Amino acid sequence: MYIDKFLKVSDSQALTATAVATNVIDLTVARGIGNGEPVAFVFSVTVAADQTSGDEDYTIDVEYSTDAGQTAGRQIIGRRIFESGTPDAPAQNADLLVSGFVFAIPLPPTTAGESARYIGVRYTLAGTSPSMTIDAYLAPLKDVGQYVAYADNVTVG
Repeated sequence: MYIDKFLKVSDSQALTATAVATNVIDLTVARGIGNGEPVAFVFSVTVAADQTSGDEDYTIDVEYSTDAGQTAGRQIIGRRIFESGTPDAPAQNADLLVSGFVFAIPLPPTTAGESARYIGVRYTLAGTSPSMTIDAYLAPLKDVGQYVAYADNVTVG
């Protein structure tokens, strides 16, 4: 499967605190998305999430915003929550966030009136020592099950 560079918002992005994805998708104007072929943001963990203290939590939001910095007019349109220890619903166990774990957040169909110009991802990390490295990109939902992450087998000396 090919991944479009312009639809990749996180490329081995190392996270140690709450942050937005390195890139956003500029729709050029506020417009509806997700109509027609269903799409999703696909996430691939490249370095496992830290759970050393057992209180680390990871929330991933897909959101619209009216600016490229994702600071204004934010609207959450999809979310996944991972908690260390015993997660409370609707959270999942952060034990899932190992290297190679792939998951998706489908985008609901929206109209121009309920959207904004930019679409991006926000990572909210909490706890004593949260950290992980992740890739994220937008892809057709039908391709989500076809993505497999492999080790790059490159030795840096």
